[in-house]
Amino acid sequence: MPKLVRLYINSIAIGFALSCGFVVALVVMDVAGLRGLILGSEIGWVAAAMMVVFNGVIFSGAQFGFAVMRMADEDEGPRGGRPIRMEAVPVPVTVRQPAQVLKRR
Repeated sequence: MPKLVRLYINSIAIGFALSCGFVVALVVMDVAGLRGLILGSEIGWVAAAMMVVFNGVIFSGAQFGFAVMRMADEDEGPRGGRPIRMEAVPVPVTVRQPAQVLKRR
């Protein structure tokens, strides 16, 4: 199996595991009354399954993106060209004072 496919499947597994934990935490802490809605209905399992699937898709995508971005080599410096040495040079600036301001009493 190619490495990229294995990475994708691992990311999906991690994302759905995080999703299950997240949904369990939402139900246990009764966020927005979800515990009553899910456990108090005959088809509450459908709502729980939908939350796991939809959050699993989000968490899997985030996990895969994180894994791909982590694959970049951190040791590589800039490629090609000459390094540019930048220095701060003071520049004189003229400041004009406004005309006499009317004073309020």
